[in-house]
Amino acid sequence: MSEPSSQLPAVIQPSDHSRVTQAILDFVSQIPDSSVSGSKDPEREALSLASRAARRAALAAGSLALPPGPLGWLTVLPELIAIWKIQAQMVSDIAAAYGQHSELGREQMLWCLFRHTAAQAFRDMVVRVGDRLLFRRMSYTVAARVAKRVGVKVSQRAVGNGLSRWLPVVGAVGVGAYAYYDTGQVARTTIALFSAPIETDDSPASDAEPATPRTGFARRVLHKVTRRTPSG
Repeated sequence: MSEPSSQLPAVIQPSDHSRVTQAILDFVSQIPDSSVSGSKDPEREALSLASRAARRAALAAGSLALPPGPLGWLTVLPELIAIWKIQAQMVSDIAAAYGQHSELGREQMLWCLFRHTAAQAFRDMVVRVGDRLLFRRMSYTVAARVAKRVGVKVSQRAVGNGLSRWLPVVGAVGVGAYAYYDTGQVARTTIALFSAPIETDDSPASDAEPATPRTGFARRVLHKVTRRTPSG
């Protein structure tokens, strides 16, 4: 009889990384509409939106994780997609609550959804100057590169989550709890982003992999901010 571990399939094969990358690109290329109006107390509204989204994400993830064994492994990618849909809508609603939905583009959506997962993937796209973030506009090539880096991290995490499919009920609770936590991290990033000024550097990011990431971009951004900041 073979060892139990030999019966474990890979959750995401190397060839499936492209599917994860494409799913990420699909999410950030179409920003969800929001029915939320600008709030007089946007932080309170944002926290309420985050709480509801986290509960929905936990329920969705936990339900998809209920099938045990091999069947459970087949739900990993659908689970990711279901959670991202909930989180993307939450990001859109929080931006609207802060009256900044018009500032929400694919750069900001990528940052909100995946900054906590793979911060280094954004090193040549976003730079912090004081209390503000400056985003560099991405071509499709650059967006795909960032999505690929994020996808690797997401896939690695999915492998760990997939192992829980072999623990019926207990595994589902764990997966749901992690989805709740993960959605909370997305909400935290989103609130921090839209509660402060947002600026965009109109010069496009280079399609080529930079030899020294962010250095030149940070220098230009600092110069731009210095010029924009009123004296006194």
